[in-house]
Amino acid sequence: MQGRFEQSRENSRPKPAVQWRLVETIEAPASAQMAMDEAMLLARAEGRIPNTLRFFRWKPAAVTIGFFQSMEMEVDTARAKALGVDVVRRYTGGGAVVHDKEVTYSLVMDEKDAPEDIIESYKHICHGVVSGLGLLGIRAEFKPVNDIIVNGRKISGNAQTRRSGVLLQHGTLLLDTDVKRMFSLLKVADEKIRDKAIASAEERVTSLRHELGRDVPFEEARKALVEGFGRALKVQFNEAALTGYEKAAAERLRREKYATNEWNGWR
Repeated sequence: MQGRFEQSRENSRPKPAVQWRLVETIEAPASAQMAMDEAMLLARAEGRIPNTLRFFRWKPAAVTIGFFQSMEMEVDTARAKALGVDVVRRYTGGGAVVHDKEVTYSLVMDEKDAPEDIIESYKHICHGVVSGLGLLGIRAEFKPVNDIIVNGRKISGNAQTRRSGVLLQHGTLLLDTDVKRMFSLLKVADEKIRDKAIASAEERVTSLRHELGRDVPFEEARKALVEGFGRALKVQFNEAALTGYEKAAAERLRREKYATNEWNGWR
């Protein structure tokens, strides 16, 4: 009888939380940020690191284009250079994005830990952002394929790729918006269409500042997202730096890939 009681007590104990790594916030140019994302993917594929979440800041501001896009068709590179704005091609798909006043996250995880269906996997991961926004007092919802909206307006865009059994997803959370600046960096064929696009975007996009009526510091938003991802993915985070392997791989990828015209201008 005692043995059964002990076994019952053992079974009733809460299971230890799934452990993920949380990488310290890194501020760096666009080519370095994209290289770090791919380096984490490679390290996870080789079993060198656990599932990992990181947040980062773009320094300077940047424009990223999706893997399948044309830099020449999408970005006014001359204006970007004049304004000191980086341009880079992402490892993931999707459209051109101007990164400035935002919190950006990226995560790598074993494909087996996410739904196989693409939209369901976006929903699963994006719920971390939705949960974090809830902690800030904002009611948000996931909108397929890969957006998060508040009161019908987009506040977060996300992109994903899968390689070697690993899922890489990164996304943004807008702290503030400057739609006119955004469209000054992106190519629009006709000025009349540009004016309409700006007006339309101002109606379709929102930010933490707009929703809360105040400036939200980066770190406040980051902390809410960390807790949101923890709740949504049912994981516990352990803070750590990138490994030596990741740093070396990121520097090689930055130098040989993401900082080159061959990569950024190949389409």
